[in-house]
Formats: sequence, C-alpha cells, structure tokens
Amino acid sequence: MGTAGSRASGAVGAIGAFLAFGVAPVAVAPAAQAEDFDWLADLLGSAEASMWPAPAVSEPVWNPDAMVDLYNSWFYTPIHEMQQNWINSDFGAWVNDNLINPLPQLLFGQDFIGNGADGISGGTLAQAAGGNGGLWFGDGGAGGTSADGFGGAGGSALGAFGNGGAGGAGVDGGDGGDGGAGGWLMGIGGAGGAGGTGLSGLDGGDGGIGGAGVGMLFGNGGAGGAGGRGGAGAAGETGGAGANGGNGGAGGIGGNGGAGGRGAWLVGSGGNGGVGGYGGSGGAGGTGGNGLDAVTAGGAGGDAGDGGNGGVGGAGGAAGIGGASGLIGAAGSTAAAGNGGDGGDAGLAGNGGNGAAGDAAHVDGGAGGRGGDAGAEGAGGAAGGGGGVAGKAGADVTVYIPPSGGPIFPVPTPADFIRAGNGGNGGAGYTATDAGASGGNGGAGGAAGSVGNGGHGGAGGNGAAGAAGVTGGQAGQAGGAGGNGGAGGTGGALKGFGGTGGDAGVGGNGGQGAAGNAAHVDGGAGGRGGDAGTAGAAGTGHIAGSSGAAANGGGNGGNGGDGYTATVAGASGGKGGAGGDAGSVGNGGQGGAGGNGAAGAAGTNGVNPGTHGKSGQEGGSGGNGGVGGKGGALSGNGGAGGHGGKGATGGNGGSGVAGAAGDSAQYNSGLDGGNGGAGGNGGNGGAGGHGGDGGAGGTAVNGDAGTHGAGGQGGAGGKAGNAGDGGKGGDGAGGGNNVTAGSGGNGGKGGDRGAIGAGGIGGLDVDGTRAASGVDGAAATAGGNGGAGGAGGPGYGINEINSVAQVAGHGGNGGDSGVIGNGGAGGTGGVTYSYEGYTGGAGGNGGTGSGAGYSGGNGGAGGQGGNGHFDGGVDSGPGGDGGAGGAGGDGLNGANGGAGGKGGDGGTGFSSGVVGGTGGAGGAGGAGYGSGSTAGVGGAGGNGGGGGGSDWGLSDGGTGGAGGNGGNGVDGAKAAAGGAGGEGGEGIASGKGGQGGMGGASNGGTGGAGGLGGSGGTDWTGGGGGGGGGGAGNGGIGGAGGVGGEAGQSSWSIDGNIGGAGGTGGTGGMGIEGGVGGAGGSGGAGGVGVNQGVGGTGGTGGIGGKGDANAAGGQGGKGGDGGTGNGRYEYFPGIGGTGGTGGGGGQIGANGDGTGGRGGDGGTGFNGRQGGAGGPGGPGAVDGTPGTAGARGQDRDQ
Repeated sequence: MGTAGSRASGAVGAIGAFLAFGVAPVAVAPAAQAEDFDWLADLLGSAEASMWPAPAVSEPVWNPDAMVDLYNSWFYTPIHEMQQNWINSDFGAWVNDNLINPLPQLLFGQDFIGNGADGISGGTLAQAAGGNGGLWFGDGGAGGTSADGFGGAGGSALGAFGNGGAGGAGVDGGDGGDGGAGGWLMGIGGAGGAGGTGLSGLDGGDGGIGGAGVGMLFGNGGAGGAGGRGGAGAAGETGGAGANGGNGGAGGIGGNGGAGGRGAWLVGSGGNGGVGGYGGSGGAGGTGGNGLDAVTAGGAGGDAGDGGNGGVGGAGGAAGIGGASGLIGAAGSTAAAGNGGDGGDAGLAGNGGNGAAGDAAHVDGGAGGRGGDAGAEGAGGAAGGGGGVAGKAGADVTVYIPPSGGPIFPVPTPADFIRAGNGGNGGAGYTATDAGASGGNGGAGGAAGSVGNGGHGGAGGNGAAGAAGVTGGQAGQAGGAGGNGGAGGTGGALKGFGGTGGDAGVGGNGGQGAAGNAAHVDGGAGGRGGDAGTAGAAGTGHIAGSSGAAANGGGNGGNGGDGYTATVAGASGGKGGAGGDAGSVGNGGQGGAGGNGAAGAAGTNGVNPGTHGKSGQEGGSGGNGGVGGKGGALSGNGGAGGHGGKGATGGNGGSGVAGAAGDSAQYNSGLDGGNGGAGGNGGNGGAGGHGGDGGAGGTAVNGDAGTHGAGGQGGAGGKAGNAGDGGKGGDGAGGGNNVTAGSGGNGGKGGDRGAIGAGGIGGLDVDGTRAASGVDGAAATAGGNGGAGGAGGPGYGINEINSVAQVAGHGGNGGDSGVIGNGGAGGTGGVTYSYEGYTGGAGGNGGTGSGAGYSGGNGGAGGQGGNGHFDGGVDSGPGGDGGAGGAGGDGLNGANGGAGGKGGDGGTGFSSGVVGGTGGAGGAGGAGYGSGSTAGVGGAGGNGGGGGGSDWGLSDGGTGGAGGNGGNGVDGAKAAAGGAGGEGGEGIASGKGGQGGMGGASNGGTGGAGGLGGSGGTDWTGGGGGGGGGGAGNGGIGGAGGVGGEAGQSSWSIDGNIGGAGGTGGTGGMGIEGGVGGAGGSGGAGGVGVNQGVGGTGGTGGIGGKGDANAAGGQGGKGGDGGTGNGRYEYFPGIGGTGGTGGGGGQIGANGDGTGGRGGDGGTGFNGRQGGAGGPGGPGAVDGTPGTAGARGQDRDQ
C-alpha cells in the first residue's frame, strides 16, 4: 500500500483502541479527504492539557460535594465532551450511521453510539417522552409536552456513559415529566420538568422527579421540577345601573415541587428538590353599578349598587425533597415551598346618580342619589410549607388614582384615594328668566356609602332682574331673590369627605326707573335688588366637607330715572328718581340726574316810537338729583347721588323804541321847532334759573357710602334790553312877525336801559358748598342817548324885510340821557341875515350824560353875527356879535362832561371906520362826576369879527371871543382845560385875541390847565390875548396857567410897524401843591416893509399858583421871547424886540416856598441888529428863591 493506505489502516487501528477502552473521538471531522487520517493526530493534540482543568485549590479536599465536583471536572466532563464532539461531528456521524449503529439497530432497535431524540410536543404522552441514549455512550433526549398539557419523561442514558434527558414542562395545570437516568458507569440524571400554571381558579401541575445518577463510578442526581402556579380567580362582574357587582373567584393551589434524583453508588450528589408553585391570586370583586342620573327637571338621582367581594388567594405548593448521595457526595437540598396567592381586590361601589336641574315648571333642583357600599377584599392564600410566604389580602377601595388634567406630579389629597361609592350631586336650582322672579333652590347632595365622598349640593338659581320702568316716572320693578344652595351629602362613615354645599344664588338687580317726561317730569325710583340665597351647609362624614360659596354680585338696586329736561320756556326740570336699595348683598342704585330747566323767553321789543321793551322771562331751575340707594345689609356700597340739573338762561330784555323826532317849524313862519319825544325804556333781562341740588349718597352698613351728587350750575342771567334814544328837536324857522326867530326844539330824553338778569344760584354739593352760579346777563349795548336839540331859526327880518332886523333864534337844548347814555348835543344858534349886523343866536346846551364811558352832550355852536351892510359908507352898519356857544352837558355816574359849544364868529364891518363884530364866547364845559371820569373840555372861544372896509384898507378888526371855562371835576373827577380864546380880527388895527378860558376846578384831582390866549390879528398890529387861569385843585394839584396869545405880526408896509405885545400868561391854579404859573406869550414879529420893523415886546410870564398849607408855590411863568425884527429887504434889517419879563413865583403856603419865574429871553436881532435884553427874573415869595434873568437875544447877520 501507499502512504494513504497506511494512514487509513492506522486510523482504523486508533478507533479500535478507543472502542476498546470506552473512549470515542470528540473532534469535528476535518475538511480533508476521507482517506486522509491526519485528523487523529490533531484530535489527540487538542485534547491534551486544555481539556483537563486544574484542580480547585481553594476548596478543601475533604468536602464531599467538592470531591464530586472535582471528579466531574477532571474525569467525567472531558470524557463526556469528547463523546459529544464525536457524535456531533460530521465524520463521527458518518461512521456511526454507516459503520457502527446499523447492526445494533437491527438487533436491539437502539443505536450503539448516539444521543436519544427529543420528545414530540403536541402529541400523546408517549410521543412526548425523550429517546434513550446509545448502548455504549450518548445522552437521553429531552421530553416534550403532550397535547393534554403533561410533560413527557426525559430519555435515559442506556450505555456506560451519558446524561439523562430533562423531563418536559407541563402546561394548563399539567404535571412536568420526570428526568431520565444517567449512564450505568458514569452519567448525570436529567432535571424534572416544571408543572404547568393552572387555568383560572384551578390548581397548578406538580414538578417532575429528577433523574437518578445510576453510575457505578460517578453520577449526580437530576433536580426536581418546579411546581406550577395556581390559576388566578375570575374577576366579579360589573353590576348594571344601580345593581351590585359580582364576587371575585378563589385562586388555584400551587403545584408541588418534584423530588431530586439520587446520586451514583460511589461518587455522586443527590439532585435538589423543585420549588413549590405559587398559589393563584383571588379575583377582584365586581364594581357596583352607578345610579342613573335624573332626566326629568327637578328629579332625584338613582341609588348606586354595592361592590363585590374579592376572591381568596390559592395556597402555595409543597417543596420537592432533595435526592440521596453516593458514598462520596452531598445529598440534594429541599427547595422552598410555594407562596400563597394574593387575595382579590374589593369591588368598587357605584356612584349615586346626579339630580336634575330645575326648570321654569319645577324651579328646585333634584337631590343626588346614594352611593353604594364597597365590597370586602379577599384573604391571601396559605404558604405551601417552609420557605413559602402567605399571600397578601386584596386591596381595599382606597387605591390612589391621580386626577386627570392636573399637574404632572400633583400632590394627592385624601379625597383622591377614594375611587367610588360617592353620592350623586344635587341639581342646580333654576335661574329665573321672567322679570322679578326668584331663583330655585339647589338639590341636596346624595349620601355616600360606607366608603366614599358625599355629593355636592346643587347651586341655588339666580333671581331675575326687575323690569325697568317704561312710561314717564314709572318706578323700576324689584329684582327676584336668589335660591338657596343645596346641602352637601354625608360622606362615608369609614372613609370619605362630606359633600360641598351648593353656592348661594345671586339676587336679581332692581329695574331702572323710567326717565321723566312732559306729563310726569320727575324720574321714577329704581327697583330694590333681590336678596341673595343662603349657601348650602357642608356635608358630614369621616371628614366634614365645606359649605357653599356666598353669592357674589347681583342684588344691586336699580338706578333712578333722570328728571325731565324742560322744553317749555321758563319751566323747571324734573327731580331725579331715587336709586333702589340693594338686597342683602349688592350695591345701592344710583340716583337719577335732575333735569335741566328751560331757557326763559325773551322780552318783546317796543313797537311804536317811545314804547318800552318787555322784560325777559326768568330761566327755569334745574331739578334736584335723586338720593342714592342703600347698600346691602351683608355687603355692598351705597349708590351715588344723582347730579342736580342745570339752571336755564334767563330771557333777554326787549329793546325800547326811539322817541319821535320833533316837528320842524314851517319855513318863514318864525315859529319854534317841536320838542323830540322821549325814548322807550329797555326791558330787564330775566334772572337765570337756580341749579338743582345734588342727591345724597346712599348709606352702607358693610361697605362705602355713596358719593353725593354734584350740584347743578346756575343759569346765566338774560341780557338787558337796549333803550330807545330821545327824539331830535325840530328846527326853528326865521321870518314871521316875531322880533326873535323861532328857537330849535329841545331833544327828547333818552330811555333807561334795562337791568341785567342776575345769574342763578348753583345747587348744593356734598360739602355744603354750591356749584358755580350763573354769570349775570350782559349789559345793554346801545340806546338811552338824549336827542339832539334843533337848530335856531335864522334872523331874516320881520315879514321878510331885511331892513327890519330880527334876532336869530337860539338852538334847542340837547335831551338828557337815560340811566346810561350820552347827552344830546345842543342845537346850533341861528345866523342873522339882516342889513345891520345883529347878534347870532346862542347855541343850545348839551344834555346830561350818565355812565362810565359816556359823555354829556356838547353845547351847540353859537350863530354867526350878521355882517354890516355895504352901501358906500352912507348907512353901513357894524358887524354883529357872534352868538354864545352852548354849555356842555354834565356827566353823571362816571360819564364825561360835554364840551362847550364854540362861540359864533363876529360879523364883518364893511364901512371905513366900522369895527367888526366881537366873536361869541365859547360855552362852558360840562362838569364830570365820579372817580375816574373826565370833565368836559371848555368850549373854544369864538373868533373875532373882521374890520370894516375902505378904498385903502379895512376897518379895525373885532376882538376875538373869550374861550369857555373848562368843566369842573367833582368827586375825584379830572377837571378839563379851559377853551382857547378866539383869534382877533384883521384890520387897520387888528383885533386883540380873546382871553383863554379858565381851567376847571377839581375836587380831589388836578385842576385843569388854563386856555391858550387868542393870537392878535395878522394885519398891522394886534396884541395877543391873555392866557386863561389854571383851575384850582381842591385836595389836588392846581392847574397850569394858560399860555399867553401870540402878538399879531405887522403886515405889509413901506415902513415896518411894531409887532403887538404878547399876552400875559395865566395865573396858576391853587392846590395842595401850587400850580405852575402860565408862560408869558411870545412877542409878535416886526412888520415887513421897506424900512426895518421892530419886533414886539414879549409877554409877561404868568404868576405861579398859590400853594396850600405846607405846599410850595408854583414857579412863575417864563417871560415871552421878544419879537424878531424884520425888513422887506435884506439891506433893511429890523431890530429884535425886547424879551418879556419873567413871571413872579407863586405864593407859598404856611411852611412852603416858591421860586420866582425865569425872566424871558431877549428877542433875536436880524441882519446885524442886536438881540433884545432878557427880562428880569420874577421875585420869589416869602422864603422863596428869586427867578433867574432871561438871556439876551441872539445877534444874527441874516
């Protein structure tokens, strides 16, 4: 043979050697060809040191169980693994199946080498048994489970070597199979199968017995199988609506543990016994059915069913005993007995049904149903023996269930541990909808069972609000009362809370009072608020519940209606209605606002001339505000008082009509003009209506009192009516047979303006003060002026014959004003038109004015004097004197005095040597009365008349008229300045200027300044008029003297004439402090001519006014400057006039002194002439200082 054949024969020899010594190869066949036997060397090499474990040096050699373990590790386990490796290798399997096992199978029906097959589950018990191992070596097969739930026995190791198979496990209460025996030389018995868990309420199966270790040298017994758990008891059924729950079933008994197998004869430990099975748990008691909720309004909820009892737990199974040991080895341990099963949980009781809420037909809510009693928990099962534990009793009904919808980790309360048996909740009382109806009572909560919470009481229904008043002044309806809350149900006696009482119903609000109207002006009272219901009482129990919440809100009194705001003129507003009182809980209603008054009607205006206006109607008063309602007796604030209505505006007064104008006289009749009619009075303004008082705030016991209403504002007074003006006087007519032409008619008196309407008083406020009163009405703005006087008729001549002179008629007097107004102006005097100059008519006096800002009437202007007839000098007459100006009217009650009328101009004389007429005197200014008023200005003096005419020049000019005196100031009024004197007329000898008027005296004020003296005539020479004296200041400062008139200028002539002398300055008026003396008038300029003219002499300065006690005298006036010399040509210069003398200083008082006036400056020279000498200073009075001399006049070359 070759090498391969040698190796094959070597392999067969090796197998024979293994078989001879009872050892089989264990390695898996290598991947080489079958004829390649190199695997044997590899197999032997791999089974050397690594397959023989080192001894356990930590265990003492005298420990029997340790000796068994050592023998097992060193001897049996390596041999067993080698055998299993051979059987499980591909090569070993091929050798066994093809060379070794066919003959034994043929002879004995059993493999010589090999493991027994596992039992088949799901068949018969015999099919479930495991197959036996080979006749030489091999393990028994594991048992399966039969179709009826029993475990098949494990197969035995029939040969010298091998382990017994494990018994099959039982199911559904079937017993476990016994373990198979080990090999007769060496081998370990199989473990017994576990018993099956019992079906519901049935016992568990027993564990199988462990297989015996029968080897003569070595073998451990198999462990006994564990007993099966007893079946759990069935849960009790849940009861239907209101029915009891069923009881839970008892748990099954646990199966017994299997005994451990015995050890081998020489070396071997016994198997441990199997543990006893646990007893089955008792079934939970069924839940009682819940009571039905009521469906009919106001119906009671149904009672609940009781919970079922929990089932008893099953007893535990007995423990299996340990197997006996061999000569060397330890006996098996006895296992723990099975635990008893837990008892079933107690069944939950049903909850009582909820009562139904009330409705309109049955307002009270229904009571809640009673909760059921909880079932008893089942007892735990007994332990199966030593080491077992008895089962626990079932749980009661206090297992915690966290509330839903709360926080993730809520803090539990005792109520959360109670799951059932609660009483039903009471139904809510009906909330009324009909106006003023009361709410229904809430139903009582149902009682709990032995364990459970009482049901909550139903909430009381809310009362309906009262209806509001509809028609004018109708009171509001009272609100309905709130229903009582239902009592909470009784909690469980063992465990549980009493139910919460139902919340009290809210009382309805009172209806609002209707506002007033024209038929019933007062507002209606608000309705009373409904009383709140009583909160439900807390339910009793193991732990008492809480009472219901008190009513919150509602029960308010209705607001009072507002008073009617009047629309008929002058009618008062209605009162506000009182606010309704609150119920037991709530706020008082607010008082209604008072209505506003209506405005008074305006007075009618007069219709015909001179008729009066009617007074305006009084404005209507505002209505009082309503009183606020009382706050609730338990809680609530008082209502606010209503605001008072506003007073209305008074009507405006009507206007009076102007008086009729007087008729003018017919032309050429010589008759007087008719007087003007009086103006009509203005109507009084109506008083404003009073404001209504604010209503008092409502009182409160357990709250804040209401605020007092604000008073209404008073109405404004009506405007005063305007007065009619007096009618104008008619004009007089000239001609006729009367020596004097007709006078002008007097002006009519002005009507009185109406009185203003007083503002209404404001209504009362909370602190006793009043609201703002109305403003007084506006004063009249027009009318009340006196009518103007008519003009005097002109002097035409009697029967239209101009040669028969007729005196011109005087002007009519101006009419007086009413209480307020301007006096009428005096009429103008008539003009004379006769051939011989006659005096013009006097102007009429001005009427009296009244009231600040108004004036007396101005005096009428005097008529112009008639001109002398020009007939060649045969019978030419002189010019007539001008008529005197009328006096200005007085000013009363702060009015200014009127200005005096201007005097008429004198008539012109046309014949040579005939003098022109004298200008008429200016009228005196009217007096002013009252502090702050100004006296009228004195009338201006009339101008002097012109000189008569001739072939070579004119006649002498007439003298200018004197200026009128200034009006006096009375009661602190300011005095007026005197009028200016009239200018002298031109003529051969020019007329002298008129004397200026004296300034008016002032009682408590400054005297008026004297008037300016008139200037002399400009032709030839004419002296200036003297200045007027200053007015006295009675308690004030004296007025300044008037300035002297300027002298007349020398006129055109070959030889220049001397300019007239300046007038003397007026004397200063006497006062507390002397007035300043008037300044002397300036000298007139020299006349223009071929030869030089000489300037006139300056006027003497006026004397200073006399001082009162302790007062200084006034300073003397400055002397007038000398006139400037003049000539027609530059080479015939004139000589400057001499400066006037300075005025003397005023007389001092008892302790005063005065300064003399400064002398006048000399006149200025012209074209190289010297200026005039300065005047001497005036002497001072006693202890006074003399005045300084005047300066020399200026020398001028040109």
